[in-house]
Amino acid sequence: MKIDPKEVSLGKLHNTLLGSVGPRPIAFASTIDKDGNRNLSPFSFFNVFSANPPIAIFSPAKSGRTNTQKDTYNNVKEVPECVINIVNYPIVQQMSLSSTAYGPEVDEFVKAGLTAIPSEMVRPFRVKESPVQMECIVKEVVELGNEGGSGNLVICEIKLIHIDDTILNEEGTIDQHKIDLVGRMGGDYYVRANGDALFEVPKPIRQKGIGVDALPDAIKNSSILTGNDLGMLGNVEELPPFSSDVFTDNWDERQRNAQKLLLDSKIEAAWIALVG
Repeated sequence: MKIDPKEVSLGKLHNTLLGSVGPRPIAFASTIDKDGNRNLSPFSFFNVFSANPPIAIFSPAKSGRTNTQKDTYNNVKEVPECVINIVNYPIVQQMSLSSTAYGPEVDEFVKAGLTAIPSEMVRPFRVKESPVQMECIVKEVVELGNEGGSGNLVICEIKLIHIDDTILNEEGTIDQHKIDLVGRMGGDYYVRANGDALFEVPKPIRQKGIGVDALPDAIKNSSILTGNDLGMLGNVEELPPFSSDVFTDNWDERQRNAQKLLLDSKIEAAWIALVG
């Protein structure tokens, strides 16, 4: 299949993009209007883009049906401040409920049954139940188009971060198992970043891996080892010593043994199983 964005309906294009790009983190954005009315709404077009200065960007898009702006957009134009509350599994259903198209006079904190607590550096309120709350000033709003479905980049500078102590590990950093994050997928689907869904991949930046292209042909062209397996085997600084006949003796069995070790990220042991 090929899709030319200019030749398909907005709905099909939108669904294709959301089904392809994910999981997407969720900015649960709290804002206020010039009269102090509170608004709380989730946006999965969101991420962090800088640490110095700390910058987060989320995008409330114009309605594809009515070509109108969301209350969040209107609010940050009037009061250029917000709180980005991070969404985890314990509040995912309340977050979803808050995305209902309520009128600007409706307080989504109340509708979703969430607790509004005062911020320290900005006027919008924080979500008490959120594990991480980022108080932000809005540096700029970039409108990406005039038609329905066009996004608006709300560029936020993070001024203060509140973290629930219960999600910290012994080193005082956020424990990825305890925070229990969720991400947005296509359609009505979400993903929960917990349990077996979490795994670690050693960063190649810590060393200069030899690369898949430098692996012996018998390994590189294996019908057993996967691309992920080869990527892990290529993330070593040098090949271990081996004899030229090592790839003939019980070779299939040794590949399967190495593959099991790679599932536990035991790269050195996997190399020993292959050529030791």
